Amino acid sequence: MDGGVVISPVLGAVSVSGSPVLVDGFLCAIASFTVGSGEPVFAGHYPSFPLFPGVCVVECVHRAAVSLFGGSLVAMDSVRFQGPVVPGDVLTIALKWRDGVCAAEVTTPRGPAASVKLQYSGGAG
Repeated sequence: MDGGVVISPVLGAVSVSGSPVLVDGFLCAIASFTVGSGEPVFAGHYPSFPLFPGVCVVECVHRAAVSLFGGSLVAMDSVRFQGPVVPGDVLTIALKWRDGVCAAEVTTPRGPAASVKLQYSGGAG
């Protein structure tokens, strides 16, 4: 945070589909993000073969989690990247929240892209 302004490597907006629902003790929700070709990270990652950086995928999960459940990020428990994300992809982010932990599976039309587990203080649950 810089002077109250949040700095992010991602320009586009994460869209949340509906409200969270309770399933087997978890608050569950779906969000999405369209990876635009105009994202500034593509200028250096990589000019001849643009890939959406993993940190940007994690940022999308974080934005969705805060939008849905609130809280402040305190730790990344685990992150596993499973497939490339390229311009034009639509990320589908399936989130599960319980006791300040948000687990998310991120997919593209080609299949799994990432598995992310983030820890929050405050927020729902």
